[in-house]
Amino acid sequence: MNTFRRIVTGALLCASLSALAADTHYTIAVIPKGTTHEFWKSIHAGAIKAQQELETKGFKIDLIWKGPLREDDRDQQIQVVENFISRHVNGIVLAPLDSQALVRPVASAAAAKVPVVIIDSGLKSDKYESFVATDNFKGGVLAGEEMGRLLDGKGNVILLRYAVGSNSTEEREAGFLEALKKFPGIKILSSDQHAGATRELAYQASQNLLNRFGREVNGIFVPCEPPTIAMAKALRDIGKAGGKVKLIGFDSGTQSVTDLKNGDVQALVVQSPVKMGYLGVMTVVDVLQGKTVSKRIDTGVVLVTPENMAQPDMQDLLHPPLEKYLK
Repeated sequence: MNTFRRIVTGALLCASLSALAADTHYTIAVIPKGTTHEFWKSIHAGAIKAQQELETKGFKIDLIWKGPLREDDRDQQIQVVENFISRHVNGIVLAPLDSQALVRPVASAAAAKVPVVIIDSGLKSDKYESFVATDNFKGGVLAGEEMGRLLDGKGNVILLRYAVGSNSTEEREAGFLEALKKFPGIKILSSDQHAGATRELAYQASQNLLNRFGREVNGIFVPCEPPTIAMAKALRDIGKAGGKVKLIGFDSGTQSVTDLKNGDVQALVVQSPVKMGYLGVMTVVDVLQGKTVSKRIDTGVVLVTPENMAQPDMQDLLHPPLEKYLK
């Protein structure tokens, strides 16, 4: 009888340990909008940071990083999501490059019991578990208020938009325009042009706008990294950089930070992409563990200027430790 009990007890213990192992070994797919810009590399670093931290707590995390080559390739991102659903990954962290086009794939994931955490940019759906991102409207408001301050409440301004369907940048653009309503002396020369998904397209769009409005423009806002770099270069080309035209950008790529330091950019609205990638992975694991998660997690946004960029907390945002995680 004692031998029988030992056998049964041992079997139950093995079964419990197997269940525990299954409950802590997860394959997580992280799908960015693209993979080339420094912003996405910071997201990747944050995801790896979460993976490493979880593994110190006894989890086994297989992290898969895969996104479209171009940030306007909706079809490729949809295909990536669908492929991961068919591979039966345990969870997905997704930065949808289009707020509408990714609705159906996310609904398919939910139907397949693959939880999705959205990061960076919103989705017109409620089929995701949590939305981990910057308050992008607030970021745009910060840019608009700073533009009003830089121009002393009067002048001519251009908004160069990013891409149709990109929820994060559309929110920033809306916040910027809303903030400018406080400054009746500021006239908007152009707000209907889009930079496109690459630095090359953004440079061409910047040149076109400056060819048309270069003599009268006093300030320009661009809502993400590629057009920030492109517009700064276009202003240098016509001798309007260095503060002659006030330029406010978004995100903290190496070139943008250099342009801020050199005076070709007057301010950057900066997110925390490392934190975004980190919390995206941690949140999807919480869901898999049966924990309750917030539907919306705000990762913060700040305005960085030449006056405050040397502060330690700003330096941490401007120079994320990518080399620590991306080897």
